[in-house]
Amino acid sequence: MTVSPPLRIAMMLESDGPGGAEMMVFRLSEELRRRGHVIVPVGPKHGIGWLGDRFRGAGFPTEVFRLRRAIDPLCVLELERMFREQSVDAVHSHEFTMAVYGAAAAGRLGLPHVITMHGGFRATKALRRRIALRWAVRKSNHVVMVSKATRKSFASELGLDESVFRTIPNGVTPEQGDPDRVRAEFEVDESDCVLLAVGTLERHKGHRVLLEALALLANRRLNVPWKLVIAGGRGGDQYEPLLRYVREAGLDKRVRIVTNRSDIPDLLAMADVFVMPSIIEGLPLALLEAMLAGKAIVASATAGIPEAIVHGRDGLLVPPEDANALAGALHLLLTNPTRRSALAAAAVVRAQAEFTVKTMADRYETLYKEACTARLRGVAGRWQESHAVTAC
Repeated sequence: MTVSPPLRIAMMLESDGPGGAEMMVFRLSEELRRRGHVIVPVGPKHGIGWLGDRFRGAGFPTEVFRLRRAIDPLCVLELERMFREQSVDAVHSHEFTMAVYGAAAAGRLGLPHVITMHGGFRATKALRRRIALRWAVRKSNHVVMVSKATRKSFASELGLDESVFRTIPNGVTPEQGDPDRVRAEFEVDESDCVLLAVGTLERHKGHRVLLEALALLANRRLNVPWKLVIAGGRGGDQYEPLLRYVREAGLDKRVRIVTNRSDIPDLLAMADVFVMPSIIEGLPLALLEAMLAGKAIVASATAGIPEAIVHGRDGLLVPPEDANALAGALHLLLTNPTRRSALAAAAVVRAQAEFTVKTMADRYETLYKEACTARLRGVAGRWQESHAVTAC
């Protein structure tokens, strides 16, 4: 599907470090550009710069926003000016901050506005944030959640009906990785079964639970040699505590924790089992990437994950924060290559059918078309009203 005529879309995100939401925004932008749309990426002036560099490297001219304080009316005016200068047709805001500021700036210009919330559970913790997000929802044409579980959670927290929100699962693209370099880097032997976890080093990602499960396996003197790599995105406040636990549990020869990796396809190519031990999630891109890469998966049965993984068919699901259950699932896959292969094959089929960037872009194009059509109807209605008054 392609919306005609092509649109100029401001694609706005409040963070720009390596992470799932950032990669989704980049991949959606690439696919939309391939279809003829012009994408204007907008990120923070004083951010990490990772996403902006990625956009510029792919030939996207980028714009920035500036937030000088928590409530900054000048930021709204600057976004409004930038939308005018860039001749923007529609605004797509991701996550809380841009949802609010994007709604305000787009509203002042009468531009269509779409919000995507990726599962940021902090967005509704404070009353003032819930009030601001409810306001942004009312001012926007469409509000998208990346999973049904996220939609249910936000509807409950905001006191809104679930029908207010659309659900569009994230999509990923197949990327061929090269395992040789990273196998050498992490000193992986041919006999090692490699486990990979991907996610920022924050408590809700559940990396500590994963390490506890592996400590249980180590104590059981498992005969299968294994190694774990945790690719920790931009890092997080659990980095030092996790390293300390690795040392104290005697896992330092088997576990490596790394950050700011741009070679996730290579790490996936090296891995035999992908582990997502999250406590809270939306629908994580890393999980979908592992499915599309044909990896056996063990994941927490939390939030949007069961919408992608059917237990026993596409992967194994365990209760979140249950180290014993996670250890049991890992033991099964470490010791049963046939089971690993069967789960991996099923995961690929599911991902290709439902979780590609093409499918995701089709769904967002439909929303853009609806939003732009609604805007044109509104403009026509106001024109008719003004001329009716003049005629009277």
